[in-house]
Amino acid sequence: MSIRIWHQSFTVLSDLGAYDDALRAHFRKVARPGTEIHLHGMLPGTYRNHYPGDDIKYSALQYLHGLQFMAAGINAQHQGFDAYAISTLPEPALKETRSLLDIPVVGYGESAMLTACMLGRTFGVLVFINELAEQITENAVRHGLAGRLTGVRHVGFQFADVLAAFTDPTALIERFRSAARELIAQGAEVIIPGEAPLNVLLASHGINEVDGVPVLDSLGAWVKQAEAMVDLRRANGTSTCNRGYFSAQPAPDRVREVFGFYGLAPFLQGGTQP
Repeated sequence: MSIRIWHQSFTVLSDLGAYDDALRAHFRKVARPGTEIHLHGMLPGTYRNHYPGDDIKYSALQYLHGLQFMAAGINAQHQGFDAYAISTLPEPALKETRSLLDIPVVGYGESAMLTACMLGRTFGVLVFINELAEQITENAVRHGLAGRLTGVRHVGFQFADVLAAFTDPTALIERFRSAARELIAQGAEVIIPGEAPLNVLLASHGINEVDGVPVLDSLGAWVKQAEAMVDLRRANGTSTCNRGYFSAQPAPDRVREVFGFYGLAPFLQGGTQP
């Protein structure tokens, strides 16, 4: 039986041709037959340019952009998708989106951290938005995995360098290996390569270890976790918690009413149910 996954990026994918193409190719490689991954990005015009990092390094702006992730999750469920997958390391509005939906909601960073814990005792994360180090460290605490995290370090290059490297990755891969070795020296037994564009670049060129330490394909882990959550739901009805402050689902009509009050109704597609 087929599985339809809504992929939600923090980038405007239509602005990033090389990355978009590589992402689609990678999903074709890691997803099992019958799994359809439908790529979605932020709305055109979300950012001043094609680079989201100028905004998402600020907590308040990332919070505001997270509203698109909640709306996209509602739209995914409304369109009959089997799972909603947040495909960005910071995982904006992950717990809030889970509290709005009945379908499985999978986070890129959470999936990577959970998988890393099955591959080694500790893990480290490399990022190219330096300001995200604080957030990713806090996310590890929220996921209950702070004790397994050795550190979050800047990888030594930027988003634009990653996009350029899709045509010639040699120099950037060596810089990545150098940064990974610094985390390994701190005790990391698994390397999470941070933001999705870097993950795709490395996976596309077969980079899966540095000095015997695994380099995790975080997007691959994210796909497999989404598939597994759908399988569990179909097999025995496994679903997320629906009680308590963080998990109880508000009434769907009230959710749409509140979105409308704040002028966000255009983000949502028709119907009365999330």
